[in-house]
Amino acid sequence: MEYLHTMIRVGDLDKALAFFCDGLGLVELRRTENEAGRFTLVFLATQADIARHQALGETSTGGLPVGLPMIELTYNWDEHHYEGGRNFGHLAYKVDDIYAMCAHLQSRGIIINRPPRDGYMAFVRSPDGISVELLQRGPALPPQEPWASAANIGSW
Repeated sequence: MEYLHTMIRVGDLDKALAFFCDGLGLVELRRTENEAGRFTLVFLATQADIARHQALGETSTGGLPVGLPMIELTYNWDEHHYEGGRNFGHLAYKVDDIYAMCAHLQSRGIIINRPPRDGYMAFVRSPDGISVELLQRGPALPPQEPWASAANIGSW
């Protein structure tokens, strides 16, 4: 398993970037604007982590260095205020076999809130309600039962 990022929802992207970049010194690595979904994603990392990964010669996927600890700022264009912890989104991990990981978790009594119907993405929750995103390393696996027809359970 490989740590990917921690997602935080922000109500004002400019203020959030001023805090994380100008204040804390994080560096913007990639920005994605999704007009259809009405959101912007901004991935940030520390200069020290970037330098460490460059020194190790680690490669990148999708324009982001592999294994680089990042923060994903998610700005939903139509929502500017979050209550009850909704501003913290999720932790994300890349896994070698999403079906095997979900079966392993399920065998331990962990609910798969968003099953990997697409062979690529699933969500589970920690005992404290923290959402954890699991992403398939590489391309999506072919659809497979029981996951392909499994319904969402609760919120993720």
